[in-house]
Amino acid sequence: MIWNYCKSAWRGIWKNTSTAVINIIGLSVGMTSAALIFLWVQNEISFDTNQPAANNIYRLTTNLTSAGWKWETTPLLLADAVVKEVPQVETAARLYSGDMPVFDINNTLSYEKKCGYVDDDWFKIFHFEFIEGSAAAFCGDPNSIILTLSAARKYFGGRPEIGTAIRVDSTNYVLKGVIQDAPSNSSFQYTAYIPLGSLLKNPDRRANDENWENANYITFIKVRPGTNRTSVTRKITGVLQQYSGDTEKQSDISLVNLKDLHFEDDLQSSFFASGNKNAVYIFSGLGILLLVIACINYVNLTTAKSSLRAKEVSVRKIVGANRIQLFCQFLAEAFLISGIAALATVVLVHFCVPAFNAITGMNFVLPFNSPSLWKVIGITLFSAFLLNSIYPALVLSSLKPLGVFRGFTIFSIRDSFLRRVLVIFQFAISVVLIAGTIIVYRQMQFIQQTNLGYNKSQVLITHLPPDIAGRRRSEIVDEIKSDLLRQSSIQYVTAANQAIVNIGSYSSGSADWNGRDTSFNPKIAQLSADPDFARALQLHMKQGRWFERGNQADKSNVVLNEEAIRELKIPSPAIGQRFTWKGKAGLIIGVVQDFKFHSLHDKTGPLVAFQNPSWNSTIYIRMAPNTLPQAITALNKTWHAVLPGSPLEYEFLDDTFNKLYEADQQASALLLVFAAIAVAISCLGLFGLATFTAEKRSKEIGIRKVLGASILSITRLLTTDFLRLVALAVIIAFPIGWWAMNKWLEGFAYRIQISGWTLIASGLLALMVAVITISSQAIRAAMADPVSRLRTE
Repeated sequence: MIWNYCKSAWRGIWKNTSTAVINIIGLSVGMTSAALIFLWVQNEISFDTNQPAANNIYRLTTNLTSAGWKWETTPLLLADAVVKEVPQVETAARLYSGDMPVFDINNTLSYEKKCGYVDDDWFKIFHFEFIEGSAAAFCGDPNSIILTLSAARKYFGGRPEIGTAIRVDSTNYVLKGVIQDAPSNSSFQYTAYIPLGSLLKNPDRRANDENWENANYITFIKVRPGTNRTSVTRKITGVLQQYSGDTEKQSDISLVNLKDLHFEDDLQSSFFASGNKNAVYIFSGLGILLLVIACINYVNLTTAKSSLRAKEVSVRKIVGANRIQLFCQFLAEAFLISGIAALATVVLVHFCVPAFNAITGMNFVLPFNSPSLWKVIGITLFSAFLLNSIYPALVLSSLKPLGVFRGFTIFSIRDSFLRRVLVIFQFAISVVLIAGTIIVYRQMQFIQQTNLGYNKSQVLITHLPPDIAGRRRSEIVDEIKSDLLRQSSIQYVTAANQAIVNIGSYSSGSADWNGRDTSFNPKIAQLSADPDFARALQLHMKQGRWFERGNQADKSNVVLNEEAIRELKIPSPAIGQRFTWKGKAGLIIGVVQDFKFHSLHDKTGPLVAFQNPSWNSTIYIRMAPNTLPQAITALNKTWHAVLPGSPLEYEFLDDTFNKLYEADQQASALLLVFAAIAVAISCLGLFGLATFTAEKRSKEIGIRKVLGASILSITRLLTTDFLRLVALAVIIAFPIGWWAMNKWLEGFAYRIQISGWTLIASGLLALMVAVITISSQAIRAAMADPVSRLRTE
């Protein structure tokens, strides 16, 4: 019986080749798009679930209730105290990610930006697949090191032997293990692991980190199964407050499960890549919509052709086929088409993954034996089969034989109405996506064209090695500046404590000024900068001046931005008023025009600029126009003369700025691609319906031509109904698109306003594409020879 269903289904497909081709192309493209989206969604929602005991692993979060801050770091000594004082905790492990050690491999120096310093219990909590060596060999030896397979290949061109010596900074380490690279859905994307003990061999560092007021380490705990989370949280908070002497209970601890790390959005900063739940919801919906749009084509074309298959169904019923048998036959036909589309989808996904990786910044590797690939394809195929099969099979199996032979079926009226609704739905979604693409593009353009309050072009930035600090840092900066400023390709050299595009250093409770309410301790961004900073970055002073070189009083004076004047409610005139910052009493000597020191997602807040040369590790170099090669050559020469043992790494300030919007740029690119695909699939279905309509009305067209109808009038006759549907879809899409994109724009403190022409343009574009799609078939039908169409009568 099943074999007969398959044979009948194959004959049906072969008999209606053009319809089948349209269905298969539309389904395979839609399924491929949905599968790629679902791969990304699956990757996001499965972060860190690869760890065997993920449900029992938590990261400790420090909450500074007085300042309203949340840190993912804790004091160094907290881990040992928790294991000792809280019996529900099996073990604890610490991670430090702040340093970029210099690897010296065959006299080639490079910073290792993904190096994690971990203690011995790290590998008791987290599972890693060792290719060579073991965790046991790593533990207990402060001079051991573990590399991922990709790092081993990068440094050695292959897999090095266990026991190979690797020089890191000024210490020789011994390779004790090579592990598989972390999967793309892991928070721990480190390529090298070094024992925490090696970091703490420095007595000054150990003394600093063993102070309970310094929270520099990420701490994970593994609790016993069945442990009450609330009880453990309360006990760990008590341990912190007891050992740190926090009698006023200004800080506490909260636990974040390992599987929830990826979607944290309330931390001051994080070393881990964070996801966006809203993006997951949006793209999940987009994947479903693309699949639905593709399936609508199948439903529309199949039900539209039901009249051509009505006699086939009637004959089958007369000779004894019951409705269930006919239903199963049409299910088999739908499954066969869906199966062919699924095979095409597997091939398309395989070849589209590199381009998808380039857009999303992911690293999916999906061979044909990948479980993830087949899981997603299987779910997509099953969903497509359900959407494709049930309704068309019900329609075709429900036809009444006598009504068909008498030339009447009331069902065709209801079916025509449903087809119209589905076409409207398809194009409404397409118009929303087109409008979304235009609005996202305009917002990205707005970001690039917005006046940031500083000039980021022609500026290189580089960072001093992390092991240089204090007074030595200031001396090296001065030496680099004096040497570079002798070069004609260099206009300005200045230094600050961080990159201006994303200042992440804040202080609360460090400021005092005349008239301050003693209970008011606002969160203020802090920028340590030298006297050349304002000129080099072309900041604009609204009042007063910037710091002056050689002015000793300026070492205690400050410059505030306009928002600080407003939020701190400093009365006018602000210049000359007392302002105490971090215990230094000075004066407000200037008010700088607000500049965007964060992503445009966030509103510009209060900022205080001051001088502390020992903080300044970021060097800005403004080049003269058209002198990039000479400037880089000069920087290389100066750097290696001043810091001969340190590799030079630099980037353009423009690139640093653009990195803030990588996720937005990726979303923009994805939306553009999938909007184009949605429109193409919708037009493919419209093309099929237009072709079928032209075939169905061929005799009517022939009679009209014989009676003198022009090609234009016949074309208008065939296109008017379809264009009405598309126009209605455009009208429906306008409020939906406006609402959806306003919700997206709410994520930006500085944003464009959605104008009516954007929605009108998206609607006109959809109409134009629909006109081109339908007219091609309408004109072809109108130009056909009427005699050949009427000869069959």
